Amino acid sequence: MSAPASHRYIVVEGPIGVGKTSLARRLAAELDASLVLERADENPFLERFYRNPRAGAFPAQLHFLFQRAQQQAALNQQDLFCAVRVADYLFAKDRLFAQLNLDAAEFALYEQVHARLAIEAPRPDLVLYLQAPADVLLERIAKRRISHEQLIERGYLERLNEAYARFFHAYSDAPLLIVNAAVMDPISNPADFRELLAAIARVRKGRQYFNPMRHVAI
Repeated sequence: MSAPASHRYIVVEGPIGVGKTSLARRLAAELDASLVLERADENPFLERFYRNPRAGAFPAQLHFLFQRAQQQAALNQQDLFCAVRVADYLFAKDRLFAQLNLDAAEFALYEQVHARLAIEAPRPDLVLYLQAPADVLLERIAKRRISHEQLIERGYLERLNEAYARFFHAYSDAPLLIVNAAVMDPISNPADFRELLAAIARVRKGRQYFNPMRHVAI
């Protein structure tokens, strides 16, 4: 299947454990698209952050900032109209995590570094925002068995969900499809994936909501 002509750069976003990377991989394969991943496993400070958030937050956040900035600069140098791209992160969410995890002094320094980098991230043609409650996220995190992720607490996921909700409530930089990811499995369930693809094809502007009809209780 080919992507709609207006969807040349698709971003999948959402909190930890919601399934954004798996869906990005599935979409890229379906659309014969290039895949852009944030490569969280390459951050040497991430495990320290999960073990001791106060000690690990600032270096983990700066590593992500530099890594993502470099990746976005490379994307900007390429012709985004010559191929379809699917990414598992939106660059603007870097500041979301910084605000959530850093204290006031650290965030002020982060903002100075961010401004110095003068990053111009390419604008997506479509953003998929995957939503799921903390209980679902915890269950999925447990199933994927990444050791340091097992240290994530429910309270942190609840705060993260709230931060994402505030962020996307005000988001207007690209068409937005808000997906109820708690009740669907587009990776293992072909019917869910086909229904999601159809919803993606319908989005042209503004924000829309996707709640798979076969999962809605009657």
